[in-house]
Amino acid sequence: MTVVTRFAPSPTGFLHIGGARTALFNWLYARHHGGEFRLRIEDTDRQRSTPEAIEAILHGLRWLGLDWDGEVVYQFSRAERHAEVARKLLSEGKAYHCYATTAELEQMRADQRAAGLPTRYDGRWRDRDPAEAPEGVPPVIRLRAPQEGETVIEDDVQGEVRVQNAQLDDMVLLRADGTPTYMLSVVVDDHDMDITHVIRGDDHLTNAFRQTQLYRACGWETPSFAHIPLIHGPDGAKLSKRHGALGVEAYEEMGYLPEAMRNYLLRLGWGHGDDEIISTEQAIEWFDLGAVGRSPARFDFMKLDNLNGHYLREADDARLAADCAPRISKALGRDLDDSEIALLARAMDGLKQRAKTLKEISENAAFYFDRPSALTPKAAKNLDEAGRSVMAELLEKLRALPDWTEEACEACVREHAEAAGLKLGQVAQPLRGALTGSHMSPGIFEVMALLGREECLLRLREIPTQVREE
Repeated sequence: MTVVTRFAPSPTGFLHIGGARTALFNWLYARHHGGEFRLRIEDTDRQRSTPEAIEAILHGLRWLGLDWDGEVVYQFSRAERHAEVARKLLSEGKAYHCYATTAELEQMRADQRAAGLPTRYDGRWRDRDPAEAPEGVPPVIRLRAPQEGETVIEDDVQGEVRVQNAQLDDMVLLRADGTPTYMLSVVVDDHDMDITHVIRGDDHLTNAFRQTQLYRACGWETPSFAHIPLIHGPDGAKLSKRHGALGVEAYEEMGYLPEAMRNYLLRLGWGHGDDEIISTEQAIEWFDLGAVGRSPARFDFMKLDNLNGHYLREADDARLAADCAPRISKALGRDLDDSEIALLARAMDGLKQRAKTLKEISENAAFYFDRPSALTPKAAKNLDEAGRSVMAELLEKLRALPDWTEEACEACVREHAEAAGLKLGQVAQPLRGALTGSHMSPGIFEVMALLGREECLLRLREIPTQVREE
């Protein structure tokens, strides 16, 4: 059997983080078993589905590196096929017309609530003669679901789960206007797409019972189900925007790397011993559903930041420079030229060592391309009257430096500090402020070498006097 999984989002908004994890698990399971990963856009809600949301989902999956097999399937385009299945079930006596009006159904539910009963369809048209149908009432088509016994699911994550059939009602398959319901569309599409494993959030677990009944009514093989616990915030509460329930594009904008997001999402509810850093190749090799936990995972920005920092340090400098260049260009209001991007790549090793995101790297690299016009408060404190006097004396020695290399600059600064009876920091810190406008930067001698003699001497001659707010 060829394993075929699918990711089936509704395009009513961005690709949120929970959906991204579901897509990742489906993708990994298919790749682990040498199978196929399919993508279906469930766009049957025509009022809420938008082209922008579809594009956001496709972009998010591409950014995460989750490539799908075959063409994207758009559910709405298959509505006639869904309706055809409902009509076939009707002809076989496995479904029936229900002529109950909206007012009748509302009254039925009100009576059930008043009696303290669960609200579900009471089967009033299940065995009734269609000849009794009222005039002018278009019927829906309902599944003739089993009323006795139980429906059992052997879930690959939750284990054996069962429900008494008496607790389920005859669900609507085709609405009165002829449009198919979600339950019908999902089952028909999964069958026609040869889906063998349905891996999704456990908020769909109750749907699985109804869908199983529909599979059996159609005479189709039921796929394996795996319902994954949802993601909660660090406090154990349902994930919200304050916890990180954002669109994938927001994480891209914040400067996380796709490989770090894959690693982090993988560890949200799945484990492989004590391994935390797991490459995509390892994930494909190791992933299986048996290691998915049954308890909700907890989203933790601190862990994500630390993981992203690891991947930044491992990443190719030229690649990071290409990723950061548009961010820096946007902040500067001009495009970096090729020589500046090359400089950024050379500076990257120093920039990425303590950074957690591309955003941090970009902000910390800005001084290379934009001469500082103001100082941070701490840099200004280092550049008090005494600090500026030290810089004026250092400027003269740097002017005479025959070679402008990192080693030569360091030797000159150290000699100046020693000759002036100062600690190295008493020279290096004012120098850092003068060249970068900040009290924090990559190694100051590396900075000097990268900026070059002319730029460093210019910045030492024109040290800002303004202090910027932090």
